[in-house]
Amino acid sequence: MKLLVFVLNNEEFLEEVLEAYVEAGIEGATILDSEGMGRFLTYEVPLFADFREFMKGNKPYNKTILSVVRDESCIERLVPLVEHVVGSLSERGRGIMFTVPVDWATGLSPTIPPSGEQPS
Repeated sequence: MKLLVFVLNNEEFLEEVLEAYVEAGIEGATILDSEGMGRFLTYEVPLFADFREFMKGNKPYNKTILSVVRDESCIERLVPLVEHVVGSLSERGRGIMFTVPVDWATGLSPTIPPSGEQPS
């Protein structure tokens, strides 16, 4: 299992990104409001106030999407679908996606096999 984390820089794409998750076979996710360190330092720490001009045009807030993924092939299917929506993640400012191993989890929805049989 993996924890899939995606920090979406442009929250206007959220609905389309979530549609990509469903299309890739990812059953659920938690969405958090977030903000980048640059925006926080620029607007909340007076020492960095001069960076406001540099930050002009950047989206102030992000959406962070967390999902525990059992089938890692879903991630392989998801990446091109997300990049179709937001553009290449290798380009600065699109977002950041990464995984972290999950050693244990409870409370997850049971996975129903493709045949429709109930999991054992």
